[in-house]
Amino acid sequence: MPIDSVVPLVEASTLPLEAVQLQGHLQLQPQGLVQVLVGDSLLPTEEQVAGRLGEDWAFVYRNADYMLWGTVITIALTLTSLLLGFLAGFPAGAIEVYGDGYSRSFVRKFGVLLRGTPILVIMLLTYFVLPIDIVLVALERTLGAIDFVLGPTPFTAPTDVPEAFFAATLALGFRSAAYQSQIFRGALQSIDEGQMEAARSIGMSRLEAIRHVIVPQALRRSVPGFQNEFTIVLKDTSIAFAIGLGELLKRSQDLFTQQTTAVLEVILFISLVYFVLTFTTNRTLDFVSNRFAIPGESS
Repeated sequence: MPIDSVVPLVEASTLPLEAVQLQGHLQLQPQGLVQVLVGDSLLPTEEQVAGRLGEDWAFVYRNADYMLWGTVITIALTLTSLLLGFLAGFPAGAIEVYGDGYSRSFVRKFGVLLRGTPILVIMLLTYFVLPIDIVLVALERTLGAIDFVLGPTPFTAPTDVPEAFFAATLALGFRSAAYQSQIFRGALQSIDEGQMEAARSIGMSRLEAIRHVIVPQALRRSVPGFQNEFTIVLKDTSIAFAIGLGELLKRSQDLFTQQTTAVLEVILFISLVYFVLTFTTNRTLDFVSNRFAIPGESS
């Protein structure tokens, strides 16, 4: 079945669990993902799983697609949040190092506010207080105006994104920006001041020296800190459960409310998924850190 199929919003009691479309879920059909990833020939039957591991694990196996589509949403939320965090956090870190007194003070105080507020509170405020529907319409009209002036762009209409996903991205993204700004601030300040002086002495402007000399080195030095932030944001996506987004934890809760005897098995399954995601991410960023380390420096 094509993965872009949409499940209609219906009463949960009229369809099997795998076909239920809950409010806030991305509209993806949670069927066939395991078969696509593994292949039918390598998969055991549900009866084989039940015979070896018991009925509760057979229940988890039967609904693995449903939870793995939640994993897809978790990964998408992680990536969009980190991208937003980078787009806001890197300029904020640069302002803290190179900005004037007023801008530096504003960015620092705003960052302290975000870092000092629990992410759950930020997410609830974003979803229930911020007019997400108005923001989405405004973004759609902005993109429409850009299309009219500059021609077609590769961006799709933001109204295609569920409000819960958009709100979670804003909350996690700006919270991540507050921490990424400190990662980048430290990386920028770690570059020897003599390099700025050397760049200015050969005719570079201050902005050119920052762009061509300081920033490339700072980005390389920020990879280890960014690795930690990636892991934190990945695990914090589970908090989107509170606003009804159908990520991995929310879909898992949907399962063990239907079969309460399988709570442990479901939790073990999602713990394994989170571990695989975290381990894979850390190993990948370790490679990136070593690959792009500044020569002569240990990663």
